[in-house]
Amino acid sequence: MADTTKLIKRIEQLAEGKSNLRFMEVCGTHTVSIFRSGIRQILPPNIELVSGPGCPVCVTDDDYIDKAIAYSKKENFIVATFGDMLKVPGSRSSLAAASAEGGNVRIVYSPMDCLKLAEENPDKKVIFLAIGFETTAPTAAATVLAAKSRGIKNLFMLSSQKLVPPALRMLLSDKQVKVDGFLLPGHVAVVIGSDSFQFLTDEFKIPSAVAGFEAEEILIALISLLEQIDGGKIHVANDYRSVVKAEGNLSAQKILSQVYEVADTSWRGIGEIPSSGLRMRDDFAAFDIERVYPVEIETNTKKSACRCGEVLRGIIYPTACPLFGKACTPLHAIGACMVSVEGVCAAWFKYGGKTFKF
Repeated sequence: MADTTKLIKRIEQLAEGKSNLRFMEVCGTHTVSIFRSGIRQILPPNIELVSGPGCPVCVTDDDYIDKAIAYSKKENFIVATFGDMLKVPGSRSSLAAASAEGGNVRIVYSPMDCLKLAEENPDKKVIFLAIGFETTAPTAAATVLAAKSRGIKNLFMLSSQKLVPPALRMLLSDKQVKVDGFLLPGHVAVVIGSDSFQFLTDEFKIPSAVAGFEAEEILIALISLLEQIDGGKIHVANDYRSVVKAEGNLSAQKILSQVYEVADTSWRGIGEIPSSGLRMRDDFAAFDIERVYPVEIETNTKKSACRCGEVLRGIIYPTACPLFGKACTPLHAIGACMVSVEGVCAAWFKYGGKTFKF
């Protein structure tokens, strides 16, 4: 691994004399790593790091949670999900609260666990909450293919997967968002490839770098961004070559495209982003719970003081939200950004942050 001291000196050298620069990481794992390693504190004062919509739990819309809660309360239904989804607030409640009130909610550690759960409960309809980015979506698709192959007919998906590139396009089209470069998500790039982000160069002429997750790897990616700004050619730098290929993981992409197709979808606090989600193809409609057993939910129009949407777009820091650290804490989360360990607000609450006055 590179010498951290030399990397920091290189960053200082490249940053000297530059105007204030704002780089956004769009991966929750990067957010936590940056906080844990103290990178913000060692950067020159004219370099700011902000977090984008890179936490899958955080961007899951409250309508989706409301549907999951409604299914959990139906007779002969089991809702299976990852543990960090339990406290995510819907418009009125959460899965944790629904479970306490008698809803049938089970924690699983992989979508594949649902195959056994469905086989062991043939009289129940098992619904997996399929959320996440391109990183986890292929596993959900593989689970559907396995269920079809094994003749399992009581396993379903409630799908709300998100695609990262369209979200970046939305951010760059938002006049409120000010970003001078992107630290691109390594895990997502493993699946879709670094070439999937080429539009950042071609259309927006903005520096970007695919980064690993160790402190040194993040510093190397920051150097790539600064070198591009310092007069180098604007491009998509792949600084995670040990695992990321230009074309990505073709096998994972094949499985994903076999089961899912691109669709518009809503992001919590942001709204609908065109072509930024996945829906199951007609050939797999029998595994889509919303097509087989649709559920009606009441829309709660009550406004919250939570400013999660602005936090997820890097417009404000979590500390600018009036609820942060007061009404909203990890033990009593009002906003989704405080729920997941990869949530921006949760990271700020746990590690603290360096406030900029840009």
